[in-house]
Amino acid sequence: MSKRRIVVTSALPYANGDIHIGHLVEYLQTDFWVRFQKMRGHACVYICADDTHGTPIMIRARNEGIAPETLIARSHTQHLQDFTDFDVAFDNYYSTHTSENQAFSNQIFKALEQGGHISGRKMPQLYCEHDGMFLPDRFVKGVCPSCGAGEQYGDSCDACGATYAAEELKDARCAVCGRSPVTRDSEHLFFEIEQFRDFLKEWIPAHTPRDVANKLLEWFGESLRGWDISRDAPYFGFEIPGHPGKFFYVWVDAPIGYMASLKNWCVKHGESFDAWWQDGAQTELYHFIGKDIVRFHCLFWPSMLKGAGFRTPDQVFVHGFLTVNGEKMSKSKGTFVRARTYLDHLQAQYLRFYYACKLNGTTDDLDLNLEDFIGRVNSDLVGKITNLASRGAQMLHKSLNGVAGKMDDEGRSLTVWAVSRQHVIAEAYEARDFCRVMVEVRGIADRANQYFDGKAPWSLVKKDPEEARRVLTSTLNLFRVLAIYLKPILPSYAARVEQLFGETPYTWNACETVFEDKPVGTYAYLATRIEKEQVDKMIESSLPTSAPQAAPVQVPTPSAQAVPAAAAATKPPVPAEGAPKAVIDYDTFSKVELKVGKIVSAELIEGADKLLKLMIDVGEAKPRQVFAGIRKAYDPATLTDRLVTVVTNLAPRKMRFGVSEGMVLAAGNSDGSLFLVAPDSGAQPGATVK
Repeated sequence: MSKRRIVVTSALPYANGDIHIGHLVEYLQTDFWVRFQKMRGHACVYICADDTHGTPIMIRARNEGIAPETLIARSHTQHLQDFTDFDVAFDNYYSTHTSENQAFSNQIFKALEQGGHISGRKMPQLYCEHDGMFLPDRFVKGVCPSCGAGEQYGDSCDACGATYAAEELKDARCAVCGRSPVTRDSEHLFFEIEQFRDFLKEWIPAHTPRDVANKLLEWFGESLRGWDISRDAPYFGFEIPGHPGKFFYVWVDAPIGYMASLKNWCVKHGESFDAWWQDGAQTELYHFIGKDIVRFHCLFWPSMLKGAGFRTPDQVFVHGFLTVNGEKMSKSKGTFVRARTYLDHLQAQYLRFYYACKLNGTTDDLDLNLEDFIGRVNSDLVGKITNLASRGAQMLHKSLNGVAGKMDDEGRSLTVWAVSRQHVIAEAYEARDFCRVMVEVRGIADRANQYFDGKAPWSLVKKDPEEARRVLTSTLNLFRVLAIYLKPILPSYAARVEQLFGETPYTWNACETVFEDKPVGTYAYLATRIEKEQVDKMIESSLPTSAPQAAPVQVPTPSAQAVPAAAAATKPPVPAEGAPKAVIDYDTFSKVELKVGKIVSAELIEGADKLLKLMIDVGEAKPRQVFAGIRKAYDPATLTDRLVTVVTNLAPRKMRFGVSEGMVLAAGNSDGSLFLVAPDSGAQPGATVK
């Protein structure tokens, strides 16, 4: 396999806002792809920057009493910290407000102007005499000229979807001061994109997804209108050379920021910009963008590059929008979640894992279903994948001195099969079909768990320790292969796996080697279950603080039971001021019957990732059957004869594995570890816990 040279970009986040989970759809999938390319040994440079220009930046800085430069510097720090904490590894994260970007912007504009691609014409424009400025579209509000809806911006109507010029708004007013603007003529500069019609008709189908190309080519039934690339002072941005008082519209210098960021990286690393950008024979160039900015990236941007003599991208990869629970993200419902708010409640690797399960390399929208999010992480990442390492490594340390041996024949054959899937998985990564990657990974994990459960090493270790060692060695080798396949998606997780096995950072081909006759490190938790309460608190924290606190979006759990109407209607007494918050009163709590139990037997349940089947003596004629969710924490072979605390007056619960006749009490730490709540030795089965 020859080594490739690849430049990859993600769209530039605007410096006037926070990074949120919708943005992360793009940056995470780009990061997956870049990390995969680097694992394969390719020279891949991932560049991005903050988009820093425009009137919104200027207005916000003015309102905060700071300079725009101070605002964008603060935003840059916050954005980069959010990305870093989500394991997004840019090779260079820069800014559009830089000397490199200004130099490229001027160079491209002059080339377009000299080529006859720029024209000037007077345009009527709304002007606020109070604020002394021409008003950009988003700084005008009024009544939609199409449907009559109020409080609409000067470019499009949120109510009916109509588009219009700001001057067409009825009862227009300045969105800054609220006064009525006047209309003045202003000389504007236009990029005549019609001159690139023939170029674009060939370029678009060859460099964009088919559905995107088909949509764009619908525009070619009539002349392509010139693009207004200038804005009047005052404006935070670059002044257009040769046109005093005129500034580049933010969408002109924003994509040029890709070039500026790459130039900055080249200077830092002693590389040639032309070799990385201009040399299309030696270097590949790819953009990842959302479908809302296709027009800028697939019409204007390639035309600008073509007209200025620069190389155009090889492909523009386009993705869809994020919905939450099937609906558009909503601030009022708490589903418009900032990246930092998410990180305050959940680990980044969970969202990376879930997005990978949903991304398929198309422009389809992605839905973050919160119930599915919890279930898929807990079932697949924790229950199927991580459980292999947890059970295998801990049992090896507990019973076999923590040293791996040779694999048994069945385990070796299964590992060879898992390694053979690397080519299919690599193809899926290359196609950005991360959903297919996860299907393959889950398939391997299922086979590995079936192998482990079928061999029952917790029983085998008592009669044939060395055979148990071979089984555990095979299990850990299978897990190691999974960790390598998941490394582009879960880099921090894979780094901890590398530490567990005492190995150097994994490359893609590392899956072809085996881990035998070596010590295994002490197991540290790689992933723990998501609790519904964590997600509820994240949603609650995302609700607007100025509005009345609506109930957070509820994430239903399969085991939830309806509350009887009579009980729901009874309100608990209001506690005295300063008293601890009461959840249940003493009379209610006294109804819970707790008894000492002794585990007679414990076994795994086929088809259950979390449960163990326990037979418990609670001082009755026969032991009770209890299904306990402690599989990730306890080897069933170690539980026989242990004393536990059991809730004995719960109504029997019918499950697909049988009827559970009680509940075992366990305590959980914040890291997800579990510990049975047990009475001291000497307590007799059936004794009441007081």
